[in-house]
Amino acid sequence: MKRNRLSVDQYVSGVLKGDRMVLSRAITLVESTLESDQLLAEKVMEQVIPHSGKSIRIGITGVPGVGKSTFIESFGDILLEAGYKLAVLAVDPSSQRSGGSILGDKTRMEKLSADKRAYIRPSPAGSTLGGVSAKTREAMLLCEAAGFGVIFIETVGVGQSEIAVRGMVDFFLLLMLAGAGDELQGIKKGIIEMCDALVINKADGDNVEAAKRAQREYANALHLFPAKENGWYPKVKVSSAVTGDGLKEVWQMIQEYIEKMMSNGFFESNRASQRVNWMHEHIRYLLESRFYQNPKIKELISSSLEDVRNGNASAIAFGRLLVDNFIQIKER
Repeated sequence: MKRNRLSVDQYVSGVLKGDRMVLSRAITLVESTLESDQLLAEKVMEQVIPHSGKSIRIGITGVPGVGKSTFIESFGDILLEAGYKLAVLAVDPSSQRSGGSILGDKTRMEKLSADKRAYIRPSPAGSTLGGVSAKTREAMLLCEAAGFGVIFIETVGVGQSEIAVRGMVDFFLLLMLAGAGDELQGIKKGIIEMCDALVINKADGDNVEAAKRAQREYANALHLFPAKENGWYPKVKVSSAVTGDGLKEVWQMIQEYIEKMMSNGFFESNRASQRVNWMHEHIRYLLESRFYQNPKIKELISSSLEDVRNGNASAIAFGRLLVDNFIQIKER
């Protein structure tokens, strides 16, 4: 049986009070693909957005096996000790059959998820660019309005474009391993150009020297890149999520970055650009959703899809036909 939806005022007041149950229900609402839920979610977000924007938004990415979840849990402890409330939006790989999330991150971050000062929300990545849920921005703003001072957005990190997460955070952190081999060479340049810091993780035990060596190599390589438009030169740190070594230094670096960006005006100009981009992305999302939900379009696709599949009809021509029909429907 479908759970009854709350009223707009109940969602808004619950979120602003920091009610975790209402926060979870509000995020579920914005993630819904039902048009009635989307309309309700828009009204909720309209009232919530003025209370958001006061957190530090940090994107965390890296290939599978780099230890993102362990790093986030240990790093999160540092922030909780410093007096921050932390929200983690962990975008999980989705089932290609059901679209459901594997939800592994919440089970891996057992200590953090049990702390009342932290909130962990796994969301299915689906087919969204960069492994970031289409509604991650809304979830982030809801968490901010609920009083969380630091937001982590953890991406799937399976080689997809990380542009999506870079476009919604203040600081972009790339986790790497020492001596991981040449299989990473293909993704290094593009992501490194976007990241604000690179952290060599798992710098413990016999791996300490290898991590420090990798740190020097990456630091030298980063000197070949031009300075970012904001005047920041990406830094390279080493850390161990197991021992906690280097984690406080990572946080100090992020604070230094935020202070510098606020003083030179880049912090707010960057967020302003992100808001405009968010609007355009939402327009594309709405157009695509309404296109495929249109009964006439569904009928046309159903009747001719097999011809496209078999090569008896041009995919390009049929695509244009569908779009033209959709425009005609809307103009009537």
